[in-house]
Amino acid sequence: MSYLLIQTDDGYTLTTVGLVAVGVLFLLVLAGASALYKKDRPGVQTRPLIFCAMAVALATITSMVKLYSFPFGGSVTLLSMLFICLPGYFYGVKTGVLAAVAYGILQFLIEPIIYYPIQPVVDYLLAFGVMGISGLFWQSKNGLIKGYIAAVLGRYVFVVLSGWIFFGAYAWEGWNPLPYSLAYNAAYVFTEAALTLIILAVPAVRRGFEHVRLLAEG
Repeated sequence: MSYLLIQTDDGYTLTTVGLVAVGVLFLLVLAGASALYKKDRPGVQTRPLIFCAMAVALATITSMVKLYSFPFGGSVTLLSMLFICLPGYFYGVKTGVLAAVAYGILQFLIEPIIYYPIQPVVDYLLAFGVMGISGLFWQSKNGLIKGYIAAVLGRYVFVVLSGWIFFGAYAWEGWNPLPYSLAYNAAYVFTEAALTLIILAVPAVRRGFEHVRLLAEG
């Protein structure tokens, strides 16, 4: 563990070896997301990798456009959760989960917040990776909306779990850690989700994403 992490006054930080290892892991997971889809569709070549990489890039860029940031972490972003859901919507749940995990790894590389060694697993790998379950509805009518709702609820479960276990000390006065985590994380997760669903309710927007999906499938 000492090769990857160094303990600091505020928790832990990645070593140079740790940064390189996480970077390599990101590339492997992203490539794996494409490989899974190509295994199911042998004729498909680089298209899944390109579209998954584009979705991860768009999610990363929009995650930096914060409409509102909360004091102890979490923010309402410019639809970043929607872009994380796109690989699942394009290619199904297996590819969606791996692409979402790759996004979580990239978020960790950009801003590695480590208070406990196991905490990044919940905050980055699980809380973002679960958003790949958007792929459960990839062949359903209104699959993007259904998948997005499922993905957001999945993410909410893990951010609440993280807040309860790792950040309960920040609970508001008079609040127990679990109710605090439920309320605090709902404030930003469901606010962004509501804004996104309003945008997706516009027929022209939905048709636009359907057209992009056709391009992604080739």
